[in-house]
Amino acid sequence: MHPTQIPLRLATGAYILNSGVSKLGADEGTAQYLHGAAASTYPTLFKDMEPAKFAKLLAYSEIAVGTALLAPMVPATVAGAALTGFGTSLLGVYFRTPSMTLSDGVRPSQEGMALAKDSWLVGGGLTLLTQGLLGAAKSGVKSGVKSSKKAVRRATPGR
Repeated sequence: MHPTQIPLRLATGAYILNSGVSKLGADEGTAQYLHGAAASTYPTLFKDMEPAKFAKLLAYSEIAVGTALLAPMVPATVAGAALTGFGTSLLGVYFRTPSMTLSDGVRPSQEGMALAKDSWLVGGGLTLLTQGLLGAAKSGVKSGVKSSKKAVRRATPGR
């Protein structure tokens, strides 16, 4: 993990992990609310799922994403992809629920403020994903250059 990733991964990872742990004991009303939001946004996936099972699935998913962000051995590309996917799914709820936005369909209503902030999760996830991909590309180029130099040295007579 690159040191510049630590603040982003700590802040988002701790927040998401805590959110997941708190959902493990969700009561029936909370489970129904969470399930209702997901089922109306992603009916193909969640419409037929029981609310309590959905709440557990969401809790375990958040725990997995939070843990991936906090674990230093998880590559930035993996942690970034997980955060981007998670944030994007939350933004789907935001954009597909009319009461969450003002009449322009973009700016948050008072009710949508809590989900509008999830755009930052997508930005953070894309940052980690990009850093991971660029870092991998850089190290691939460096190792390729080193291999090429070794091959040239071996092939050059008199060395």
